[in-house]
Amino acid sequence: MAVTDAAIDKIKQMITSGELAPGDRLPKEADLAERLGLSRNSLREAVRALALINVLDVRQGDGTYVTSLQPHLLLEAMSFVVDFHRDDTVLQFLEVRRVLEPAATAMAAMNMSDEDIKELRAILDALPAEPSVEELVANDLRFHQHIAAGSGNPVLCSLIDSLSGPTTRARVWRGLTQEGALDDTREQHVMICEAIAARRPEVARAWATVHVAGVEEWLRRTL
Repeated sequence: MAVTDAAIDKIKQMITSGELAPGDRLPKEADLAERLGLSRNSLREAVRALALINVLDVRQGDGTYVTSLQPHLLLEAMSFVVDFHRDDTVLQFLEVRRVLEPAATAMAAMNMSDEDIKELRAILDALPAEPSVEELVANDLRFHQHIAAGSGNPVLCSLIDSLSGPTTRARVWRGLTQEGALDDTREQHVMICEAIAARRPEVARAWATVHVAGVEEWLRRTL
């Protein structure tokens, strides 16, 4: 493992130094192994590891390339790890959401286009009058993902997306057991949307905080 780690570090250094740019093809395996002073087996293991976290793209019969290194690709690995959360860590993920989502919502109030705001209203209108819990959760996810994308910050958007998984079960549980959860969610979503449409970032931030904190507080009482 130590040899493989060293191989990973050497490839990483080639990328971070700019020697290899996004989209570049790596030199042939034999040439790269000799150049880096590695065995071909160590190099292969390093390439596999970096491919798993979407830093490298191995194309059979074509070669190995550096990916685009876009945030959504690099943070997919985080989403995978996050899925292994335990029930007692859901609160910790909600605490992180309470930090990130209000910030993204405030940014969306400044950066969202009129067309994006129109689409945000359409997401709200798409929720049936008496939705199932599954429909409510799906609509909630779409709503927040659209706002995160509207923040104009791809890294922030990808981080929020990666944190959505652990809290989905909490939202389902809340919808199944807490009286008034549907009405509260609808009202808070409308207020967030209106604040964004009015270009009032601090009001949007406040409503987003109330929205996430409501789920968090309910879960604290339940666990």
